[in-house]
Amino acid sequence: MANATTNLNIRLDVELKKQAEELFAEFGMNMTTAVNIFLRQAVREGSIPFAIKLNVPNAETATAMKEGEDIIKSGKSRFNNTEEMFKDLGI
Repeated sequence: MANATTNLNIRLDVELKKQAEELFAEFGMNMTTAVNIFLRQAVREGSIPFAIKLNVPNAETATAMKEGEDIIKSGKSRFNNTEEMFKDLGI
């Protein structure tokens, strides 16, 4: 006996839908199949089947990243040598 089915209506960004459909087509599946795979895996694992996390650096890391980008662009650092850098770091 076949399982009964139901419809699921969701709203999503038009561009995201287009990109997802293109990706899933590369795997030979449509959006319905991809969503069903996701839901089955979530139920099987009892959780979201991938890590959910913010990929946002904290303020200190963001400042250090900006400084690194500035050094690369200008070719100049606020330190003249590694000894100065380590002293500033308290090492």
